Amino acid sequence: MALLLVLVGVVVGVVLASSLLLRWNEVRYGRRKEGRLPPGTMGWPLFGETTEFLKQGPSFMKQRRLRYGRLFRTHILGCPTVVCMDPELNRRMLLQGEAGGLVPGYPQSMLDILGRNNIAAVHGQLHRVMRGAMVGLVRPAALRQSLLPKIDAFMRDHLCGWAGTVVDVQAKTKEMALLSALRQIAGVTAGPLSDALKTELYTLVLGTISLPINLPGTSYYQGFQARKKLVSILEQMIAERRSSGDAHDDMLDALLRSGDDGTREKISDEQIIDLLIALIYSGYETMSTTSMMAVKYLSEHPRALEELRREHLDIRKGKSPDEAISYDDVKSMTFTRAAIFETLRLATVVNGLLRKTIKDVEMNGYVIPKGWRIYVYTREINYDPFMYPDPMTFNPWRWLVSRRAENINYHQSTSTRAYHHSRGSSNLFLPTKNVQEKNMESHPHFMLFGGGGRMCPGKEVGTVEITTFLHYFVTRYRWEEEGKNTILKFPRVEAPNGLHIRVQDY
Repeated sequence: MALLLVLVGVVVGVVLASSLLLRWNEVRYGRRKEGRLPPGTMGWPLFGETTEFLKQGPSFMKQRRLRYGRLFRTHILGCPTVVCMDPELNRRMLLQGEAGGLVPGYPQSMLDILGRNNIAAVHGQLHRVMRGAMVGLVRPAALRQSLLPKIDAFMRDHLCGWAGTVVDVQAKTKEMALLSALRQIAGVTAGPLSDALKTELYTLVLGTISLPINLPGTSYYQGFQARKKLVSILEQMIAERRSSGDAHDDMLDALLRSGDDGTREKISDEQIIDLLIALIYSGYETMSTTSMMAVKYLSEHPRALEELRREHLDIRKGKSPDEAISYDDVKSMTFTRAAIFETLRLATVVNGLLRKTIKDVEMNGYVIPKGWRIYVYTREINYDPFMYPDPMTFNPWRWLVSRRAENINYHQSTSTRAYHHSRGSSNLFLPTKNVQEKNMESHPHFMLFGGGGRMCPGKEVGTVEITTFLHYFVTRYRWEEEGKNTILKFPRVEAPNGLHIRVQDY
């Protein structure tokens, strides 16, 4: 009996302590001298609601949207955060940027491992300098004259010998994205150096999406150690380039010479290294995942595959078997571009963007305190039936049909508010009839590549790489999925056991 009373006392004590901790955390972040916070809950001290967020992912967001609306507060990934699912508010935030009191707000693990000069983290004059250097590397002239020929030669070689085998497309596209980037950035081809870089980069990627716990054995610790090794390798490469004096037709050479002519501010070796790591990192995940998911969606939609293959076979008709595709060829592949965008949308390779307030920011009548994060959550926009009818269907043709998207004036009617309330929000934006026809890519809420002054500078290079991969893949091979392949879509899109296909000559 005494033991039972003790157990009951312990349980009651735990419940009371938990309630007090939860209440204390709410009071801690909810106390405001002026203005009011968006509705929501803050969870536990220190950890907040991170565990629920990582476990539930999109369901976590949907449940809170239904309860609080499209703008709510929480505490995830070590910081008080306001989640915004409102398309118009998200668009305005991305366009305003620093002028509106918002700077990049990515998790500490990502900032530490990618470096303090990482283009996604810096702002102000340093961001302009770093972005200028990066844009100079991927401008259309560089893409046409230098990058595309390298991409074409690499893809042609990488896709050799797949016929008659079972291929793990996930592994192949990861390798493809990394090796292609290394060739463009520093002229590195397959061999001991690329193997060493590949090992460290894989570890680095995992470290950036972990909690910043710097203890041996944690993903963060391992990712940070991988960064140190990468920095050492890149420092050695830079020293060898300078000592040899030889010219190289790659991004590293362009960065080392950047500013010599006085047209652009010269950047330091530390900045060059952080820029190179950011280039590899940013392209690696999105390009490999989009390529893999494009193969899967095309497998499941024969009509889309037939249309895409026809587009590429028509281009090959005017070429010899060994002739490379040109920049003009790539620009003419409108259906392929549509298929890539549809893959990005449906797979939701990027769930959203993080910003941090550098001052109190007013938003829809609420005040977001200085130092809080804002999660510009774009995932729900991808599945909005008003923007994308039948949103869960893979339909590349939707990107080719003219849409009413220019000069859009948004309004709210009583019926609109009633319907939107049933979806758990207070705002829904619909276009009026007095608008012009426009392609979906020009829609004001097109956010697959971010927006504003931080629109992804590598958008076109990444699209060209995936296009070139698909060109040689669909003109050389036919395939079918092998076995049961599972796809997870949160916190990152991946096939835990690989995505296996049986490949035959076309």
